[in-house]
Amino acid sequence: MTRSDPVAEPFPDNTDALLALGHALREAGYNFTTVTPATHAIVNARSQNAEARNLRDVVGWSRPFRAEILPAPLLALMREAGAVVEEDGLLRPTVRFSSLDDELFAHSSYPPSATDAVFFGPDTMRFVGAVLAHLAARKTPVRRAVDLGCGSGAAGICIAKRSPGAEVVLVDINPAALRAARVNARLAGTDGIEARHSDMLRDVEGTFDLIVSNPPFMVDPAARAYRHGGGPLGAGLPLAVVEQAIERLAPGGSLVMFTGAAIVDGADPFRDAVAEACGRAGLDWTYREFDPDEYGEELANAVYADVERLALVVVTVARP
Repeated sequence: MTRSDPVAEPFPDNTDALLALGHALREAGYNFTTVTPATHAIVNARSQNAEARNLRDVVGWSRPFRAEILPAPLLALMREAGAVVEEDGLLRPTVRFSSLDDELFAHSSYPPSATDAVFFGPDTMRFVGAVLAHLAARKTPVRRAVDLGCGSGAAGICIAKRSPGAEVVLVDINPAALRAARVNARLAGTDGIEARHSDMLRDVEGTFDLIVSNPPFMVDPAARAYRHGGGPLGAGLPLAVVEQAIERLAPGGSLVMFTGAAIVDGADPFRDAVAEACGRAGLDWTYREFDPDEYGEELANAVYADVERLALVVVTVARP
């Protein structure tokens, strides 16, 4: 093992201490924009970044550090939360905090290699942007919403901030994600949020005015919860989200989904499947390519031998 190849640690389970850490970071004026893992690896590999020099290096860039670079109260909170481990004579953070929508969100440290890692990155920001654009254009208030496969809970929390009195449910099958989402909801001071363990919506009752989701769409050999979409070329979970929306949207309700699609010989099988499912159910839908070519490095994997590009897409489904 080397310093560039840390052992994956579980997401901390002392949520009260983690919440206190989040408040302390906010009071310290901390902010950080999380980049892709590929960018993160390049930046951290620079010789001057072998060790952390300040708070952002520790809690944002996940760099190993010496105890003396952090204020003692902050380090004590990290220890109490289980957010730091000792490795190779240095300390290493096991949690990150990222900035979005004037809030801080706790999620897994870099690299997010554990099977239950809590992901947060540029796709999270794109997803939240799509949700906020939908809310701005929406003509009726949201009374009940669900963030399906919530991860850090970012989208659901941003909905709750803009929907006074609404019930917002954060759903995930990953217990680590639910711990993070609960901390983040409390840190944002949002009311009306409940985080619940459920495989899709199996353990959540009722219908929703708004369903939002950023399901994984990769074929991941490690089957990491935040990356592995399952099904044909990773489309299993995204299509399952569409099917859930067909079943659980209230009259006038909408689905907003940010995900990816594998394009094969100029065709988009996922788009075709969405069209078929929505047509069968009599629901309106839109499908927009947000970015025509992302994660190109994944195409070197044998499972994508027939795929020419991976596109990021925004799917909306509406019940009249």
